[in-house]
Amino acid sequence: MNIKKIGVIYGGKSSEREISLKTGSAIAEALKKEKFSTVLIDSGKKDFIKKLLSSKINFAFIALHGPFGEDGTMQGLLEIFGIPYSGSGVLASALAMNKIYSKKIFESENIPTPRWQVVTSTFYRLPSTFKFPVVIKPSKQGSAIGITIVRKKSQLKKAIENALKYDDEAIVEEYIKGTEITVPILGAQPLSPIEIIPKNDFYDFYSKYAAGGSRHLIPPRLSQKIIAQAKQLGLLAHKSLGCRAMSRVDMIVDKKSDIYVLEVNTIPGMTVTSLFPESAKYDGYLFAELIKKIIELSLNEKTQS
Repeated sequence: MNIKKIGVIYGGKSSEREISLKTGSAIAEALKKEKFSTVLIDSGKKDFIKKLLSSKINFAFIALHGPFGEDGTMQGLLEIFGIPYSGSGVLASALAMNKIYSKKIFESENIPTPRWQVVTSTFYRLPSTFKFPVVIKPSKQGSAIGITIVRKKSQLKKAIENALKYDDEAIVEEYIKGTEITVPILGAQPLSPIEIIPKNDFYDFYSKYAAGGSRHLIPPRLSQKIIAQAKQLGLLAHKSLGCRAMSRVDMIVDKKSDIYVLEVNTIPGMTVTSLFPESAKYDGYLFAELIKKIIELSLNEKTQS
């Protein structure tokens, strides 16, 4: 890798800013240990563009989560300035961040995903085929922000209003009770799936980031056949959106052992409680090695695309 200086772009303006600060700091520390010249650049600051250009970086490691970072906007900015960057490109990032369009692609590729319906502030009538409970999600948020499990009709309006605080559209999704798993993808290789056992009703913000908020099991308490299917499905979902270098595919396995893809995260968290580095470590990657591998894949896969 002919990289002289890496800029770790972190912070940002989204509701996931605090998590991004932790992710970026961890990545920068790992890069410095590997003797890379590294600078942290906070995209949430007013002087961001000035610092980005004056820092003379020749690679950007994007450590942003949510809007203005994970949704293709930062990727587009870096494309304009001709700065190579980590992870997926503009289109794949935008598609993965938008649950409505990623759902449409999953369906077109015959990737199983829970039934869903778009809702807005003026339309939130459920089809008669939907039964409670249901899941309400903003269309373009991460880290389970704005998500509510609605168990009865009287809770629906409030949950939709909550989701629409974050986006102009939301989705109502069929609630599937089962085993929550995630499959990290590194290049064209699925890593070991992780079973997630949240303390709360589902894998919400607290469960994701609070110490002790959830238990992680590698391998999941599933048959080898189901684990193999989940890995194959994760890679298919990753490829269907055009992702590159890395992603993390969230799924749920119901009591019949049917697997459903929930979403694809193009910039997985890299904090001490994050799933992607935990799976990579299980598969033999130390954290610094993982970061270097992501950089290599980002450069190589962009060249080939």
